[in-house]
Parts: sequence; structure tokens; C-alpha cells
Amino acid sequence: MGQALLEINDLAVSFSTQGGEVQAVRGVTFAVDKGETVAIVGESGCGKSVTAQSIMRLIPQPPGRIKNGTIHMNGKDLASLSEKQMRGVRGKQIGMIFQDPMTSLNPTLKVGDQLTEGILTHQKISKADAKKEAIDLLHLVGIANPEERLQQYPHQFSGGMRQRLMIAMALMCKPELLIADEPTTALDVTIQAQIIDLFKEIQRKTGVAIIIITHDLGVVAQIADRINVMYAGEIVETGTVKEIFYDPQHPYTRGLLHSVPRLDGDRSQKLVPIVGSPPDLFSPPEGCAFARRCDYAMEVCVSLDPDYTKLSNKHYTKCWLQDTRAEKPF
Repeated sequence: MGQALLEINDLAVSFSTQGGEVQAVRGVTFAVDKGETVAIVGESGCGKSVTAQSIMRLIPQPPGRIKNGTIHMNGKDLASLSEKQMRGVRGKQIGMIFQDPMTSLNPTLKVGDQLTEGILTHQKISKADAKKEAIDLLHLVGIANPEERLQQYPHQFSGGMRQRLMIAMALMCKPELLIADEPTTALDVTIQAQIIDLFKEIQRKTGVAIIIITHDLGVVAQIADRINVMYAGEIVETGTVKEIFYDPQHPYTRGLLHSVPRLDGDRSQKLVPIVGSPPDLFSPPEGCAFARRCDYAMEVCVSLDPDYTKLSNKHYTKCWLQDTRAEKPF
């Protein structure tokens, strides 16, 4: 296999506050191949969005900073680029869809002006050609009457339509990688399904690689090729969709799956919440970050941080239960 499109190695991101240093991302490593969809899942505050913003170099400095690690896109280390160089990457090589489309769109500018701004910045193209590109993209994302819509303002679009606008805007410069941060949050289930289908269609037509960040495992099951499960700023398990859903090996991954309702099983089966709270990232624990909430924790879990164990070519987990000396609880 050739070089990955995106390679993140040992990424660490911290934020300085009056109360001390928050270690938001702690040693994250993963890769994305061309045309692949990789999901990052986990509960709120686990570091998913900070990881995505670090790729785009959108972490406010100060208070944030990339303490360690590399972010390679097509072999180029984004973490070492100047701000001017990064402006040539954002939009052109990497597109991003932010969490809330209403706050990401300028309410005072027409949709057409916002859509064409990126392509006019990055490419030598006339306004007429940029408008034609915008019309074609609105067709692609399923917005009817695109010429008329270009003259409207964001408040004249529904929530689902605004999300489609954000997808069109992120694709305007034909990037190789698309980062979607909680793209279906706050949308009803019918619109969620339409947005997921739209991502599949866009990937089929353009070949763009996608990183999707979500806490919704239902979304992940429908769209992702591989899943990274994050907890307390770390990736605790990674694998294919089949491996994560049918053979989860980290107690946190199992806890996430057991806390989600299933439509294909026993409807009377109770959901099992994960007791406790995530650790304080002002002073992360010495051992496994999940140990205090884990039903299978051993003494070593509290005192020593486990290494990754390779379970298959794409399945890794960070848990002492994989040690040959440990009893297998599941």
C-alpha cells in the first residue's frame, strides 16, 4: 500500500487556563487513505473536535498549542507550516464542515458570495465560472433551483438545507480530504439519513476522503470504513466497522455500544449506561484513563498506562486486558 493521504503521529494539544494546563489531546496517531471514510467517535470532551481543528491548524494560539506530534498531508507536515502557507491548504486541499451551520454562515452575505469566496481565493477563475461551479455543486448536494438560491440569505434555508450548503462550500475547491464535525447533530432522523446518503454519493462521484466526527454510532455504522474510538484525549481502540461493532475489545467501546438502542434485537433489553465521569484532563491519571469507570479494572490499570495491542492488520486496542497474563472477561 502506498503512502496515506493523511498521517497523524503522536499528536498532543494543550490549552493554558487560569486553573492550569488542559491536556485535550494526548498522543493521537491515525491515518486516512485516499477515498476512505474514517470516523472518530466518543463522548463530549474526549478531544474529537480539537483533533480535527488541529489538522486544519484552527486551534487559537494562545491559549491552545500543538505540544507534540506531526500532521502529514501528502507527505507535507502541516504542523510546521506558517499561517500564510496554511491558508493555501484550507479549502483547497482540506475542506471542513463545522458543527453548527447557522453560526458558520454569515447572515449578512448572500449564499452565492459565500460559496464562491473560496474558489475565487484559491484559483484563477472568473466570477461567472465560479458561479457556474457553485450551481453545479448545489445540484450535487440536492438543493433545487440553485440559481435562485444563490441570491438568498442563510436564514431563508432550513437546517438541513444549511447543512447541505456547508457541504457544498467545503467541496467548492475540490479538496482531497473533507472533515465533517458532527454533521448530523441537531437534525431530525429523516434529514440525518439524507445527509449520510449525500456523503456516500459525493464520495462515489468525487473520490474525496472523509473524516467524520460524531458521538452517534448509528451514523458511523452507515458511512465509515474504519473507526477510531477516543476517550480522555486518546484513541483507545481502532478498527474496521465490522471489528468495532462485532468484536469490540476495549471496555469503553463495549460500554458505548451497550448504551445505544438497537433496532435489530430484543426491544425489551435495557440500555446500560457507563457509570462515573471522564478524568480531569488538568492532571490525567498515570494509568489507563478509563480504569476508574471500568468493571474489569485491575491494579496495573490504575498505575501503568497500557501499550497498544495489535489484534489484526487494522484492529488495535489500548488495554491491559489484552496482556497474555490477564484473564479474558469477554
